[in-house]
Formats: sequence, structure tokens, C-alpha cells
Amino acid sequence: MKFSDMGLHPQVLDALIPLGYEQPTPIQEQAIPHVLDGRDVMGIAQTGTGKTAAFSLPLVHHLAHNMMHGRAVPRVLVLTPTRELAAQIDDNVKAYAKNVKVRTALIFGGVSQHKQVAQLRKGADVLVATPGRLLDLCNQGLLSLEWIEFLVLDEADTMLDMGFIHDIRRVMAMLPEKRQSLFFSATMPESIVKLSKTILTDPIRVEVARVSSAAETVEQRMMFVSQGAKRDLLVQLLNQPEVETALVFTRTKYGADKVVRYLKKNNIRGEAIHGNKSQPQREKAMNAFRKGKIRVLVATDIAARGIDVEGVSHVINFEIPNISETYVHRIGRTGRAGREGVAISMVNEGDERNHMRDIVRLIKRDIPLKKDHQWHLDLPEIKADSKTHKVPKEADAQGSKQPSQKGRGGQRKRGGQGQPSNRRSGQKNESRREGRREGHREASPNQDGRPKREGRPNREGRPQGEGSQQGRPSGNRRWKKKPKFRGDKPQGS
Repeated sequence: MKFSDMGLHPQVLDALIPLGYEQPTPIQEQAIPHVLDGRDVMGIAQTGTGKTAAFSLPLVHHLAHNMMHGRAVPRVLVLTPTRELAAQIDDNVKAYAKNVKVRTALIFGGVSQHKQVAQLRKGADVLVATPGRLLDLCNQGLLSLEWIEFLVLDEADTMLDMGFIHDIRRVMAMLPEKRQSLFFSATMPESIVKLSKTILTDPIRVEVARVSSAAETVEQRMMFVSQGAKRDLLVQLLNQPEVETALVFTRTKYGADKVVRYLKKNNIRGEAIHGNKSQPQREKAMNAFRKGKIRVLVATDIAARGIDVEGVSHVINFEIPNISETYVHRIGRTGRAGREGVAISMVNEGDERNHMRDIVRLIKRDIPLKKDHQWHLDLPEIKADSKTHKVPKEADAQGSKQPSQKGRGGQRKRGGQGQPSNRRSGQKNESRREGRREGHREASPNQDGRPKREGRPNREGRPQGEGSQQGRPSGNRRWKKKPKFRGDKPQGS
């Protein structure tokens, strides 16, 4: 089947010719007819299979057939989890609507809203937005969603993982009840299924690959290496001639910056992209990576979804994700559109072995282990049927390295591991406890038979009441801070 056989608008087909689109991908071939028929669609396909065109082409087709006169109002809303993915979708929609008078508006946070508000005032048919900034503009009265006819949630599972569930529900409350809703994602966990039941109406489920399956064109490898030696192994891998461009993934923002600094010390130019970077910094790094000015991009999982960079030869998991589905999205940045790619995972001796075992079980295939490096750890291979690796606790690890510090009765001797010894403070606390006990036992009773309460010592150290000789010793105050008043007590007070 070709795009010309799907009944798309002629002007949309003309826009596909310079893009080189001739035959639809499997997700496009199955989803586009249902979207054209007005059905709600739940689309599931691995990354790099053309999900963006699967929902963008029929929406542009609908707008081309139903043009509105006067100032354009938002009729299509596309929600995405990240700024990079929003910008990519906006570029694709503009390319597909090249011959159609369709205006788009790109809305996301991290930058000033003035240009975005100016776009809205000029009029926009398609809104491509992240949930946070979209709600901000709606709450300010600068944007209305009452004319929305089509709702698209792209990478819906990522939005839930990033905590956008409440924002999504707020957006749903602002939309008309009569609309067409589309879900497109690489994975479909149970949380998405539950959410879809509250949003979609009698949806068509389109699935062209196993849930959380990896692309067959990606050669996957695994390496055992200690956490401290990972940076040296990374430098060795990046210096290999077959590594043309590499996308390196870390779990934390600080870790990404740390890796970039270490690479620069070893004369490897790279840039980091994560949530703490401003939008201009992220765009500058992405453009430099696309144009080949830098060949290494270090990113957190915020960049694992939707970034379409052609020609990424290698994806390196510097740290293994604790969510198995994230691994699929990471390695999906290479081997796109039928091209070959390599994905290398560095597994340490700790919890990452358990994470990797869960990943192997998810993708239902064993990943070969590479031992041809000097930092290899001699550990059992990770298979789908491997048992959980028990990670030793820090206390156990320290106890195995140092001799036991315990004395009689299993009590730890003073000066050993754990709490620092303080003999003076121990005696002081003990005297306080003894003073309280003695005062409680020997205090004279009141008339009603209850023990008389001890008076506190005044500023001169004399007791304020009787029976305080057996009470708390003078000078052993319970308060850590001294009273602010330091002078003599005024007369008559």
C-alpha cells in the first residue's frame, strides 16, 4: 500500500514527495485509516517507526478539508512530555501542512511566554504543548480549549512516569466532551490502560510490535564493570573508530555533567542535555550534535523519548535504568528506519544486575556479554531465568573489610565503628537520669498524696522550692540554649 491509496488530501500527498515518503510504515498503515474514519485509536509501536506521521497526516487532512474563515482557533491539541519532542512534532506538522493554510503554535516551559502568546493571538489551528505551560496560559485567560476537536497524547506513558497525571486530568476537564482522542506510545503499561478508559471512547487498539520490544536492527551488548571504572571504559569505547556518534545515558543530571567533564579531560568533546539546562542550551547542544560539531551527547532519560537524530551509531547506557521500559526507549535512538545500530550497557556489581535481569526478561532475549576489556568483572552472566542478585549492605561491606569492634555481650566498644564516643556527654546524661529518678522517689508528698513537684533552680543556683536537694543537680540544664536575659532579675517582677 502507498500513501496515495489511503485517501489523503492531494495537498498533503504533494508535501510528502520532497520528504521521500512513499510507503507507510506498519503503524501508519494500520492507524491512519481508523483516524480518518473518526475512531479513537490506541497506537502501540516501538520508537523510530513513524508514530508522529501516523496521527499528524490524518489530522492535517481533516483541517485541509474543513478550513475555517477568519482568525484560526485551536482545533487540534497534541500533548507531549518534553520540550524536544514538542519541537520535533511541530516541525513535522509544519512539513506535512506545507501546502495547506494550517498554523501551528509551540507551547512549552523553560522560556519566556511572550512569543508563545503572540503566536496564539495571531491564530493557531494546531497546538503542540507540554502540560505545564499549557495550564499556565489557560489559567491566565490567554488560551481557550473550547474549540478542540482532536486530542493526541504522544508518549503517554512517559507523561505518567513524569508525574503529569494530574495535569492531564485538568486539561481533560477543559476540553469538549465531543472530540476524537488518540494515544500513541512505545509501551502500554496498566496505568495507561486505566487512564485510557476514562478518556477514549470505544478505541481501536493498533499494535505492530510486542509491548516493550527492542528494534531488531539494534545489536545489543553487555559489559560487567565496577562503578568507579565506568568512565575509563567509556573513554576507551568512544575512542574506537567504529563509534561515529554516540548517545550516552545517565540516571542523574549531576552524573551527566560529571561524565562530560571527564570526557573533556580526555580530549573527547561532548555536551550534556538534561532538565537543568535552559532551552537555548539544550537546542544548541542538539543542533551541534545533529550537524556533527560534536559526536557525543550525554543525556538523562528526559531525552530518551522522541529525539529524532539521524545516524546515531551507538547508544551507551552508562547507568542502567531501574525502569525496564526506559531501556527500550534509550536504545531506540539508534537503528532507526531500518538502519543498524549498537547498544552497549555497562552493568556494575550492585543493583544494576537486578535491573538488567528485569530488562532481559522484558525484551525476552539474552544480551551477549563482552569481556574484551581490562575492567571486566568475573561475575555470573545475566539470563532471563537468573535469580535476584542480593546486594550487600554498606554495614556488611564495611564489616567484611575491618575487624569486629564488638566486646562482651555483643555491645560495640568505645571508639569503634558507628556513633562517636563522648565520655563526658555520657556521664552528663547519666547524672541527669539519676537526678530525675532520685527526685521522683524521695520527693515529699502533697496533701492529696501525690508527690511534690520539684522546683527549678533560679539564676543564683538556689532552689525555688523545697525538696530540690534530691532533684536535678544545679548546672545540668535540660535546655541546649541559654536564656536570652543575662542580667539580674528585676525587682517586683
